Amino acid sequence: MIASLLYFLVIISPMMGARSSYMPKRKSIEVPVPIVPGLSYTYYDNTCPFMQFIIRDYLYQVFQSDITQAAGLLRLHFHDCFVQGCDGSVLLDGSASGPSEQDAPPNLTLRKEAFKIINDLQAIIQFYCGAVVSCSDIVALAARDSVYLAGGPYYDIPLGRRDSLNFATVNATLANLPAPSSNTTTLLNALATKNFTTTDVVALSGGHTIGRGHCISFNDRLYPTQDPTMDQTFANSLKVTCPAGNKDNTTVLDIRSPNIFDNKYYVDLVNRQGLFTSDQDLYTDSRTRGIVTSFATNQSLFFEKFVIAMLKMGQLSVLTGDQGEIRLNCSARNLHSMGQWSVVDGSKSQGRLSQY
Repeated sequence: MIASLLYFLVIISPMMGARSSYMPKRKSIEVPVPIVPGLSYTYYDNTCPFMQFIIRDYLYQVFQSDITQAAGLLRLHFHDCFVQGCDGSVLLDGSASGPSEQDAPPNLTLRKEAFKIINDLQAIIQFYCGAVVSCSDIVALAARDSVYLAGGPYYDIPLGRRDSLNFATVNATLANLPAPSSNTTTLLNALATKNFTTTDVVALSGGHTIGRGHCISFNDRLYPTQDPTMDQTFANSLKVTCPAGNKDNTTVLDIRSPNIFDNKYYVDLVNRQGLFTSDQDLYTDSRTRGIVTSFATNQSLFFEKFVIAMLKMGQLSVLTGDQGEIRLNCSARNLHSMGQWSVVDGSKSQGRLSQY
C-alpha cells in the first residue's frame, strides 16, 4: 500500500491537470445495452473525477512490465460476476463461517497478483477521493482497461456497484462457473440462465484470446486417447508441455497472439487449435460454428459483440443505492457490517476448474 501511495504522489498527482492526455486513443464502441437502475456512466464525476484515469495509467505501468497480468484481471471480473453477481465477493477472504470463493476449485488458479493490483488501486483511489469507489467497480474498470491496453476495444461502462456483505459457498461457486471440459450445450444452458444469447456466449469465450491454461484443464483431450477434433501438430506440442500426469504446467490459450486482445482465438478454433473442450466445441457445434467463423474473419464484429456481452455481464445482480457497502478493504467487509455477515449457498460440489 505504501508503494502504491508513493506511486500516486510521484507519478499521478503531477498529471492531474492534464486529463486529456489520459483519454483512450481508440474510439469507444457504443452499443445499445440497457443500464440497470442505480448505475450511471457519470456516477463518480463529482466524487472522484480522475478515478478512471488513475486506474488506466496504473495498469499501463503494470503491463509495461508484465502484460500477462491483463488476462488475470479480466478473469477476476468474470469470476466475480458469474457467482452471485458483480459485487466484489470474490475478493473477500474466508471467515469462521466458511471458506471464501477463492477457495473453490475454479478460483484456485486466479492470479494472486490480480488481487494485489486491485488492492493497490483501491489504496491510490482512497488516498485521492476517500472511500467512495467500490471494489466491484474497480474490478470492472480494471477488466475493461486490461482489454483495451492489451489491444482490444475501449468501451464505457456504467458505474455505481456496491460491495457485497457476503461471499458465496464453494458449492455455489462451482455451480456458476462452467468447467473447461464443458461442451457447447452445457455452456449455452448455463449462461442462458443469466440471460446471455448464443452470440454472447461465443463472444465472452473470446476472452481466451489472452491468458494461460493449466494442463489439468485439458489433459483429458490428450490422454489416454487424443481428442479427434484437435489438430495433430497442436496436440504434439501440447504433449511436450503437458506430459501424461502433469497437472501444474501451463500453456497459452491462443497460440497465434497470446498477449494481444484480438480475434485470433477464433482463428485457432477454425484450425482445430482450441485448448479446452469448451473452446473447440464452439466450432464443432453447428449452433455456434457460424458465429466463430464470422468472428475469425471480422475482428470489428467480434469487438462489437464482445462489448455487448461484457456490458451485460458487468451488470449481473449488481448491488446499488444503499445495498451492500463501499469496502474500506477489498478483502474484508467493514467492521460496522459484521453483524450482517452471511454466506450464500448453492448446489452440490463438482470439483473442477473453470472455463472462464
